Amino acid sequence: MTKIVTEKKIKIEVPEGKRKERIDVFLTNSVENATRTRIQKLIKANCVTVNGNFVKPNYQISPNDVVELIIPTNPRPEETLAEDIPLNIIYEDEYLLIVNKPAGMVAHPSLGNYSGTLVNALLHYTNKLSEFHEDKFRPGIVHRIDKDTSGLLLVAKDEWTHAQLAKQFYHHSIDREYWAVCWGKFKQLKGEIIGNITRSTKDRKIFTVSETEGKYAHTFYEVIEEYEFASLIKLKLKTGRTHQIRVHLSHIKHPIFGDPIYGGRKIVYGFELSKIKQRVENLLEIMPRQALHAKTLGFIHPHTKEKVFFESDLPQDISELIIKLKS
Repeated sequence: MTKIVTEKKIKIEVPEGKRKERIDVFLTNSVENATRTRIQKLIKANCVTVNGNFVKPNYQISPNDVVELIIPTNPRPEETLAEDIPLNIIYEDEYLLIVNKPAGMVAHPSLGNYSGTLVNALLHYTNKLSEFHEDKFRPGIVHRIDKDTSGLLLVAKDEWTHAQLAKQFYHHSIDREYWAVCWGKFKQLKGEIIGNITRSTKDRKIFTVSETEGKYAHTFYEVIEEYEFASLIKLKLKTGRTHQIRVHLSHIKHPIFGDPIYGGRKIVYGFELSKIKQRVENLLEIMPRQALHAKTLGFIHPHTKEKVFFESDLPQDISELIIKLKS
């Protein structure tokens, strides 16, 4: 049977005031579920034009540039395929495993991302994954973190284990700590953010805080270190809403550094500092995503009934960002 190939066309006009940025970084941050590697391949395949001309991945976009992108897409496959993708597994037993997910990897197949996901990698690694979800494209996945958030994810190998872990998430008894680099210095070194989260009326793909609509959301934060115009903080969630940390921090005017959706890629603090524009541009080159990492994960093991705790190091990009902020 002939393979049906369709294509998705995207047209973006670079807004006024947009700083210069590599075209591959710009598109990675502008196109939903895009990865930098995939964007670079599309550029090299002449699927990207700027003002009608083909460009290279290092082309610097400017205000009013018209960027057009063609993404070849295939119909959703009948089943998810196993793919030989390296995994950083920090713990495993016969019932579950813990993966340290890199930034840029989607947790499970979805529209436009039917390969290269964590599930594709897990299917190659093991034939023991729970089928707890009715959605057959999510075997083993107990919870999710955003594509461009790195860190620890819990995977179940059988349905009973999955159900017990899901109950702990539902009752908010899971211990999770995130670390983030945010814009600015906090007035209080320790605090909480409370605010309902709902979809934005301006863009249904993003979320916002609302006084009257949405779901209750509660986030705790504590400052670890302060820099000239940024802070390293740790966060814990009392609730687990989509984009909760990113939305809450943006709401209190401390967006996560590098966040392309919630205001982290423009100067928020430090306007008075010498050469701040160039310094920030250099830092954003290091951090093409939100500087957010799911650092720790603790829960009651369903079978041993013991409390278990796991921790991961900060990834290279966030570590390098912190070093530069300190210098």
